[in-house]
Amino acid sequence: MNPCSQFDGLLRGPEPILALAPMQDVTDLPFWRLMAAYGGADLYYTEYFRVHATSHLEPWILESITQNPTGRPAIAQMIGNDIPALVRTAKELQQHPIAAVDLNLGCPAPVVYRKCAGGGLLREPKRVDAILGALRDAVSAPVRFTVKTRLGFADTQVFAELLPIFAKHSVDLVTVHGRTVAEMYRSEVHYDFIGRAVLALPCPVLANGNVHSAVKAEEVLRFTGAKGLMIGRGAIRNPWLFQQIRQQRRGETPFVPMGRDVLDYVRQLYEATSPTAVRELSQVQKMKKYMNFIGLGVEPTGQFLHDIRRVTTRDDFFRVCENFLDHDRPTPLEPFPIVLKETDVLMGEHR
Repeated sequence: MNPCSQFDGLLRGPEPILALAPMQDVTDLPFWRLMAAYGGADLYYTEYFRVHATSHLEPWILESITQNPTGRPAIAQMIGNDIPALVRTAKELQQHPIAAVDLNLGCPAPVVYRKCAGGGLLREPKRVDAILGALRDAVSAPVRFTVKTRLGFADTQVFAELLPIFAKHSVDLVTVHGRTVAEMYRSEVHYDFIGRAVLALPCPVLANGNVHSAVKAEEVLRFTGAKGLMIGRGAIRNPWLFQQIRQQRRGETPFVPMGRDVLDYVRQLYEATSPTAVRELSQVQKMKKYMNFIGLGVEPTGQFLHDIRRVTTRDDFFRVCENFLDHDRPTPLEPFPIVLKETDVLMGEHR
C-alpha cells in the first residue's frame, strides 16, 4: 500500500498510533527489520538526515526508506537550520516512498544544539516560524509535514509561543517529548504539557518520553489525550513492547518474555546489526550502546551493565549475557532504578 495512504489511515483510525522514535545510530535498516519481526510499530521514523548548504542524503539512512522492510509507512526526519537547504532536502525526500517529512526540533545533543539545530532552534521561535513556513510550502500532498519537538530549551516558557506557530503552518502531526533540551533524559516527563498541546493544536499529537510498558502506555494516552505514542529507548529494551500495548488494549494478557527470550533477542540484535566486514571489537562496542538500554531491565543491582561494559570479545559478551539471561524466569524488561558504580561511564542516551 502507498505509505501516504497508510499514514492517512493511521491518522483517521480509531486506534492510537504507535511510532518508533528516530534514534541516531540506532534506528537503521537492520534495526527496523528486527523490530518488525517482533510485532513492530505502526510508523517508523528514520535517523535524522543532516541538512546544510552542501549536504546530500546519507545513503545508509535513505536505505531505510528505499528498502523499508516493515510493511509500514516511513517518515523521513531532517535536522538543520539552513532554510534553502531544508527546502531542497524536503523536495528530494519526496521523490522517495515516504509518508511525511519531519523536522527535528528536539535533539538535545550539545554538538547539535550549539549549531542552533535540533533543540537549539527552540531558543529562536521566530526562526522556527520562518523554517516551518518554508517547509510547509515545500512539502506537497499527499506527503505530510510533521514536527518533533521538546518543550523548550532551558525552560518551558517558550512552549506557549511554539504551539500557535505549529498551528499557523498547518503541521499535520506534532510529536512532543515532554522535557526541555536542558533536561535531556534525566527528569520526569511533563505529560501535562503534552496534554496542553493536544488541546491547543488542530492536528494529532504523539506523546513521547518514558513509555516503558503497556500499563504506562495506557496511563500516558489517558492522561494526555494524545493520538498515539512515540517510543524509543523502551523499544530497544523490549522489542515486544508495541505488541504488548496492542494486547493490553484488546483486554488480553500481554506477553512477558523469559530470560532466554531476551537472550535470543540479544543474539538476533548482534547478528542483525553486524556488517559483514566489521571487526569483532567494533561490533562488541556497538552492542554496548544497545545494552545500556536493555541492561536496565535485566537485573536491579547494575552488575550486568558493569560486567558488559568491560568485555572486548564476542565470546565474553555472550558469556555475560548468558550468566544473567539463560533462565526461564519472567523478565518484564521494565527499567530498574539502577545506581551505577563510580567506575561505570554511561554512553549517550537516546529518546
